[in-house]
Amino acid sequence: MLRIEKASAAYGRATSLREVSLVVNDGEIVTLIGANGAGKTTLLNAISGVVPLKSGGIWLDDRKISGLPSHKTVRLGIGYVPEGRQIFGAMSVRDNLTLGSYSLCAQNPLSTLGYIGWFLRRPSIQSNLEMVFRLFPILRERHNQQAGSLSGGEQQMLAIGRALMSSPRMLLLDEPSLGLAPTLVREILKLLTRLRDEGLTVLLVEQDATAALKIADRGYVMERGRITIEGTAKELMGDDRVRQAYLGKAVA
Repeated sequence: MLRIEKASAAYGRATSLREVSLVVNDGEIVTLIGANGAGKTTLLNAISGVVPLKSGGIWLDDRKISGLPSHKTVRLGIGYVPEGRQIFGAMSVRDNLTLGSYSLCAQNPLSTLGYIGWFLRRPSIQSNLEMVFRLFPILRERHNQQAGSLSGGEQQMLAIGRALMSSPRMLLLDEPSLGLAPTLVREILKLLTRLRDEGLTVLLVEQDATAALKIADRGYVMERGRITIEGTAKELMGDDRVRQAYLGKAVA
């Protein structure tokens, strides 16, 4: 589904990605692990159109998407759950979710066709909302509550739900466990396996490498902007370099 070939990118003068190549197949959970500053977030931002590439390319279903703006990558089926959730705290839970469906509407929402397009899309938007509420019943209970008053775990559920409102085929997640209690982390990761089993493809950046590899099909290790190790989740968990650097005593 996703193919990246020799992608390089930079913030200012600092090169963050150095000829990164990887593949994510349809229906997989693929995880990216590595230390802070390794380039993982930059790679997700490049896929979603936030960060431009200096060289190389990114393809979704053989269509080149590198160089496209973010709103177009969303319309092509890529949902993004950024690090830190980045919800709209002053808005209600329901309004946050509704904003996630913006890409389902016509390109110009202020035009007559925009409103017609929105009207015609209402059934799919409503069905997506019901799907999110089934996945996260607490969001249904708190749909009129200000998003900023939710707990950290609830805000993470909201961020994932907002991404799902765009009917993505692939979900990018950046550190979904950050700041969450272990029980909530297990709940979030269990949800990702359920979504994968229902047909969603997932590219996961996760600080808890052990937990990520337990649910992933395959993984890549990034160091200083490069892919240094790749393999199945089982292969990576058995790799001494990965165990010593990222897994610690958890799998000893």
